[in-house]
Amino acid sequence: MENLTLSFFQEKIVHPGGGVIMHSWEHPIMQKKAEWICQNGGNILEIGFGMGISADYIQQHNIKSHTICEINTQVLNNLYKWVKDKPNTKIIEGDWYTNIHKMGKYDGILIDTYGDKNFHLFGSFFSKLCNENCHVTWWNHYPNNCKAFGYNNIEFEPIKVNPPLNDYFNHKEYLSPKYIYNHGKVERIN
Repeated sequence: MENLTLSFFQEKIVHPGGGVIMHSWEHPIMQKKAEWICQNGGNILEIGFGMGISADYIQQHNIKSHTICEINTQVLNNLYKWVKDKPNTKIIEGDWYTNIHKMGKYDGILIDTYGDKNFHLFGSFFSKLCNENCHVTWWNHYPNNCKAFGYNNIEFEPIKVNPPLNDYFNHKEYLSPKYIYNHGKVERIN
């Protein structure tokens, strides 16, 4: 993903093979994800910038800091333009997995990456990245993706969506994972 040449359009980002990486129809999802991870305020980690949709929503909340980790060179160029008037934002360039040592502890985390070969390992770093009561979410095609983190007791918030026919999500309801990290235990949300 790092050196892929992507095509950027007003409503989407397209992979060289023609697949859609992110689309503007995701606004309702990203708004809800931002609300979830920013509930405690504090320090927020976002892995994957994409079109900046979730980043814009995160910035609307009362947070202390916003760290964004991004791997793709073209997306990084857009991120550096976006961050100019956001003094509470720090950029980490590259893969989250190889840059974990540059990250701190966070009160909210959103991971939304494309083609991430290390995604299944992310849950094993919660103890390093999460403050107590950290709210975590990620892009979720199917609830079974949650097993990648080794947890089965994760809440899902249904979000009504209306995507155009595409190659990565074709449902009218998106199930947004909501996870609270407390000393390695899943806490019930409702």
